[in-house]
Amino acid sequence: MPDGTAAVRERTVLGSVPVGRRSALDPRTKILLVVVASAAVMGPGGLRFVLPVLVIGVSLALWEGALRRGIGLAITAAIVWGLGWLLPLWWPNGFTAIISVACAYLLRFVVAIGIGMHVIATTSPTQLGAALRAWRAPRSLSVTLATMLRFFPVVASEAAAVIDAMRLRGLVGTGGLMRHPMLGIERFTVPMIAASLRASEDLSASAILRGLGSRRAPTALHAPRFGSVDLVLLLAVVALTVAALVLPSPLG
Repeated sequence: MPDGTAAVRERTVLGSVPVGRRSALDPRTKILLVVVASAAVMGPGGLRFVLPVLVIGVSLALWEGALRRGIGLAITAAIVWGLGWLLPLWWPNGFTAIISVACAYLLRFVVAIGIGMHVIATTSPTQLGAALRAWRAPRSLSVTLATMLRFFPVVASEAAAVIDAMRLRGLVGTGGLMRHPMLGIERFTVPMIAASLRASEDLSASAILRGLGSRRAPTALHAPRFGSVDLVLLLAVVALTVAALVLPSPLG
């Protein structure tokens, strides 16, 4: 593994590099939004909630300043919708019917993941832990979720380093995969397993040094507080919840 990547991983684990940018939203509001939006789009008749949840996800990305993520989410949802609804009308056959059914479920995952990406990008493990402690959540749950939230960026940086090394050896791209498919999989999987194990050990040591798991609750430097934007999103959460419970299911 390159020394530069090891330094980035070390700074990320020890907290010098912020994993998620600070957001004006309370982490508890974002958690509620993820849970309710996912339940709404995945439940019976969830397709009617896809557009409102998509608008919320794109709006949050644009409000945060993540223009690429907002546009990418909208384009991805549009492509899945086109494959699932327009393609069978233009080319009706059994194959496009299967694609239509698959896209009907894939579109729900796309919009739910769009909300989750905002939470991951704007919430640091420290903020998540403070929000869960404010909720009096069990310590086993709060420590596990905070560690998972910090684990993903570390693994992503490791994967980028491995892919760069494979690109130098000509194992990345269509040509490289066609010539050496099994070698490419091996050269990616083995370093990632080793890097994940190292990252988990570093995270465990960092958690012990930070006092996670101790009987005393740490003091949050920035305590979670509700604001005006949180009120708007909470109203959206309430509206989605009421609509999911009150509106009749198409299957019923």
